Amino acid sequence: MSNKTALITGGTGGLGTAICKALCDRGDRVIACHLPSDTAPATAWQERLKEEGYDIAIIPGDVSSFTDTKRMIAEIEANYGWVDILVNCAGITRDKTLRKMEEKDWEDVVNVNLGSVFNVTRQVIEGMIERGFGRIVNISSVNGQRGQFGQTNYSAAKAGMHGFTMALAQESARKGVTVNSVSPGYIATSMTEAIPEDVRNQIVSGIPVGRMGDPEDIAHTIAFLTDEKSDYITGANIPVNGGLYMSF
Repeated sequence: MSNKTALITGGTGGLGTAICKALCDRGDRVIACHLPSDTAPATAWQERLKEEGYDIAIIPGDVSSFTDTKRMIAEIEANYGWVDILVNCAGITRDKTLRKMEEKDWEDVVNVNLGSVFNVTRQVIEGMIERGFGRIVNISSVNGQRGQFGQTNYSAAKAGMHGFTMALAQESARKGVTVNSVSPGYIATSMTEAIPEDVRNQIVSGIPVGRMGDPEDIAHTIAFLTDEKSDYITGANIPVNGGLYMSF
């Protein structure tokens, strides 16, 4: 059993759920962060997973707010102990072409997808360094690597996560703290299910493995990167996209 404490932002979403389960299966104490306004659905989510045999804690937190993430981490430390593993998974989209994009569309996506990575990581990095152990994984996107029509805000935020990852990895490498990013391709979640079927079929036709990914494909990668033995992998970006985008 790992017996580490893991915090997953956006933990009650489709991808976050799979990550929570994978780390719980390993023996981690798992805490899923959710929006303060989503307490009722988050509680229902927690009860549903409990029926499946998963004992996962939930905590409200506005990850786009530095002040609220400070409050959230203090509450976690008071009730569960320090955070050993952080998975920055919270994210939103506000897709529009740039010429139609409003300032709020830009700010909301950048603040939640990229600003949250700073806000939450800033609260836990010092403790990880002092204790000589930490695993941080930032969930980026294939579109942060290749860009995507109608996603200048999302692609910019996700690309920024790579720069953050590489810089922090250098700062913490000698202190037992690894920092990596994972770039999923198209994953079968409620977000992709909302895409019209003909568009989804067109997307799948361009994926070499011939299918969308499963949330478990990402969760498996997260479990690997956050393992105690994965201490020589840092500053890396792991693409999990079925061959949709290949680079070296």
